[in-house]
Amino acid sequence: MLKLEVILAENDVMEISEGLKEIDVGGLTIIKVRGRGAKTEPEIHTSKGMEVFTPHFGDKYRMMVVVPESKEEKTVDIIKKNARNGKIFISQMLRAIDIKSGNEGEEVI
Repeated sequence: MLKLEVILAENDVMEISEGLKEIDVGGLTIIKVRGRGAKTEPEIHTSKGMEVFTPHFGDKYRMMVVVPESKEEKTVDIIKKNARNGKIFISQMLRAIDIKSGNEGEEVI
């Protein structure tokens, strides 16, 4: 199993979610976060344009999804196709356990 963590600079969540449904990837978690990349956020002009504010952090979306290794490439392709900007981080998932049923492994995803 693999865990994909996706940081999206723009809200492309629905497009990605719909694409993942097409390949039977069910659950995913979305969290709205604040952060920055290598580039700074654009300046904001306040007080009728007299003052300039440069935010240190911008709004981002963090998507987490666990998939079997057999769906890695399709999942990555869907994210790349539907996201305008962001990063994908992929890591090995050692174990997954369903708390209610006690089931383990790929059957819980």
